[in-house]
Amino acid sequence: MRRRTVLKSLAAVIAARPAATLAQATAATTFSTTEIDTLHAIAEVVLPAEIGADARRRAVTTFVAWFANYRQGADMGHGYGASTLRAPSGPSQFSRYASQFTALDATARSRGGQTFRALPASDRRAIVEQLLNDPQPVNRLPTQPTGANLVADLMGSYFTSADAWDTCYRAEIQRDSCRTLDNSAEPPRPIK
Repeated sequence: MRRRTVLKSLAAVIAARPAATLAQATAATTFSTTEIDTLHAIAEVVLPAEIGADARRRAVTTFVAWFANYRQGADMGHGYGASTLRAPSGPSQFSRYASQFTALDATARSRGGQTFRALPASDRRAIVEQLLNDPQPVNRLPTQPTGANLVADLMGSYFTSADAWDTCYRAEIQRDSCRTLDNSAEPPRPIK
C-alpha cells in the first residue's frame, strides 16, 4: 500500500511539472498594463492616423497576443512552395523589451516628462525617431518580432498584417484568407 502511495505522489509531481513550466513561460511573456499603455502611446505616433484609434488598439492587442501565444520549439512547418521543414521556433525575444521600455521612460524624464506615455505626441514622435535611428538605423521592418527594436517590431507587426494591406490598397485584399476561385478574376471589393 505504501508503494502505491509513493507512486501516485510521484506521478502527480511529474504531471504538475509541465503545467508549472507552461505557467512560468506564459507569465514571462505577458506585458504589464503599464507596458501595454506604453505600446498604445507608441502606436499613436507610428501607425497611420487614418486607421483610427480602434485599429491602433487592435494592432497593439495583436502584438501583445503574438507574445502570449508564442511557444518555443513549435513546429514551423515549411514556407509556401518549399519542400523542406524549417527549424522549430527558438526562444521568445520578449525579454529584450524590458530595457527598451526603461529607456523610453528615461528619455522622457530627460525631456521633462514623468513617463513616455505622459509626453505630448510630438515629443513621443521625436523619441521614437531617435530610437529608430540610434545606435543603428532600422532599415527594414521585421515580419515578426525580433526583440531588437520594440518600435520596429510593433510597426512591422501592423504593416505586414492583413488590415494594413487592406488599408493601403483601400480594398478587401484579405491577405491571410483563402478566397475561392469563383471570383478570383474579379478585383477585390473596395473598402467602404
